[in-house]
Amino acid sequence: MYVGHDEEVTVIDIDRDRVVGRIGGGSDMHGAAIAREFGRGFISESNPGSVVIFDLKTLQKISEVPVGKDPNLIMVDHKTGRVFTADRGDKQVSAIDAKTGKVIGTVGPFDGRTEHGASDENGHMFLNLQDKGLLLRIDTQALKVLDTWNVAPCGQPSAMDMDKSNERVFIGCRSGAFAAVDGNTGKVITTLPIGPGVDALEFDPATRRIYVSSGGDGGSLSIFHEDTPDTYSLVEKVATEAGARTLAVDHMTGRVYLPVGQFASPPAGQRGRGPMVPGSTGRN
Repeated sequence: MYVGHDEEVTVIDIDRDRVVGRIGGGSDMHGAAIAREFGRGFISESNPGSVVIFDLKTLQKISEVPVGKDPNLIMVDHKTGRVFTADRGDKQVSAIDAKTGKVIGTVGPFDGRTEHGASDENGHMFLNLQDKGLLLRIDTQALKVLDTWNVAPCGQPSAMDMDKSNERVFIGCRSGAFAAVDGNTGKVITTLPIGPGVDALEFDPATRRIYVSSGGDGGSLSIFHEDTPDTYSLVEKVATEAGARTLAVDHMTGRVYLPVGQFASPPAGQRGRGPMVPGSTGRN
């Protein structure tokens, strides 16, 4: 499991339950995307706006590729062998050849804040424009927008994953809802309530379960089941630790990991949370 921090990505062997490496030297490192077919991993780094490429075996840095400003989302489209970042500062998507490590093009700029996305591994990337309440369908080969859909009543669409076999896009909405969307038509099939402050969502195709983590209500994990491609039900809602808003699912064991850190009190006169306590980041 690859856990992003500010200045590094920590690599955890979840079978042995221990840290096996750290990929560091950056600033504001976010997600990691894995392309095992090329033996490479890719990390989005918001400052200065780049992607760090590393060797999966040695965990050593291979190169660093400039992309747009403030890349957050990073994902691999295995059909095209391309890595995509959503560059929030430039409101665009950058495409990198996973084999060569070269930027091959961009999509955008868009009229909205780029957020999370997913690939159907059939030539399409789906991307949320959070502040506009829109879902884009992008051609991953031609690098162009094919469709733009309004996903109301899903407000502020954020987290995303897919049921690729049924072309269903699952979205965690900051308005406090989980939404299932038809990836062929853009129709919102259903919405179900979740906790506030959603930031991650993952679908397990083996169990047909959808895990949605939210950090705004003291921390919660909403678990849904895909009964049919058009019918969804709540399995349970589990209380987690405060601030546990990202997650990863081990599809071999069914375990769900929610990284979370501890924060000190903010300085006098300052609102919000204080600095993270060094070494406090663990798993929930």
